[in-house]
Amino acid sequence: MLEKRSEEIEIMDDLSISGEVVNQTLRELNTINRRLGGNQISVSSFKNLVGASKRKKVTLADLGCGGGDIMVEMAKWCRGNKITATLSGIDANPSIISYAEENTSSYAEINYQAVNIFSDEFKSQKFDLIHCCLFVHHFSNKQLIQLFRQFRDQAKLGVIINDLHRHPLAYWSISWLTSLFSKSAMVKNDAAVSVARGFKRKELEEILRNAGITDYQLSWKWAFRWRLVF
Repeated sequence: MLEKRSEEIEIMDDLSISGEVVNQTLRELNTINRRLGGNQISVSSFKNLVGASKRKKVTLADLGCGGGDIMVEMAKWCRGNKITATLSGIDANPSIISYAEENTSSYAEINYQAVNIFSDEFKSQKFDLIHCCLFVHHFSNKQLIQLFRQFRDQAKLGVIINDLHRHPLAYWSISWLTSLFSKSAMVKNDAAVSVARGFKRKELEEILRNAGITDYQLSWKWAFRWRLVF
């Protein structure tokens, strides 16, 4: 069943979806990511790269930004370390952007763009960092080869990718947990599908090789996540 990456479409892939189903889903996804340690994978990588660079100003694009909750954690750290941050949440669904803007309204350093990452409008932009959490599994291997090349050209300092390890235990565990505790039909459907669209290590390594990226760090993190930095 999980031998190959699934091509099944997630409900969230429908860019026209809107309303409370989106809001409930984003709230639940943040809870899941926070409690299972997913957010910390991204934030710790951000701290390491910015800290090592010794920059006092940093720009970041958070692709598939959801409710902007990870950028809030990044903003708090930057404030505490007197680093001027410009954090840009990117999502092609305007309803997600609207929710995120309200969710993070007290953080002036966070802004949003409802834009497609394949568009010339986005490709023309440069950032110090590009961050993707639970985002790249939405794309085919062929698309990811193109995107990884694009990200490398757009990001001056580095790219942080935090995504799913395709594993039977992860698949059945998240299916069981969301069936018991989720109030969102989208989460109940998409959580397991997301795992089925996740990656084995060799698949990520092959994508990187085909994208011409040889200088990277790829590590497994709890709970069934890959942290990729290049």
